Amino acid sequence: MRKTILSAVFAGVLTLSASLAAVAADQTALRVIVVQTADVPAYVHEVTALQALYKKAGQPITLRVWRATYAGSDTGTIVVSVEFPNFAAIAKTNDIVRTNAEIGAEMKKINSMRKIVSDSLYDLQTE
Repeated sequence: MRKTILSAVFAGVLTLSASLAAVAADQTALRVIVVQTADVPAYVHEVTALQALYKKAGQPITLRVWRATYAGSDTGTIVVSVEFPNFAAIAKTNDIVRTNAEIGAEMKKINSMRKIVSDSLYDLQTE
């Protein structure tokens, strides 16, 4: 009897873990990168070029460049948002940067134009 109860509890925990992992795999993720760059228009151009390369490679991510306008002492700060359909897409995108020569070269160009001040990852809480 004790074995049966322990087996049932273990099966329940395993099922719950699998369910939570499935939810996380389908949850939208947002990466927010605060950068410093000397040439904002050129930086925006390169990020737009990177977005086109990701689209060409079939990556369903959205890149946007933002400038803080009503942010007190942070007014003028440049922020890049990268929206992923799920957390698995983050890993796939990292692999593509290493394996796709065009994307890798564009990332090197972008990295040479910026200093990353902050880099955060957010998970979506609303639908």
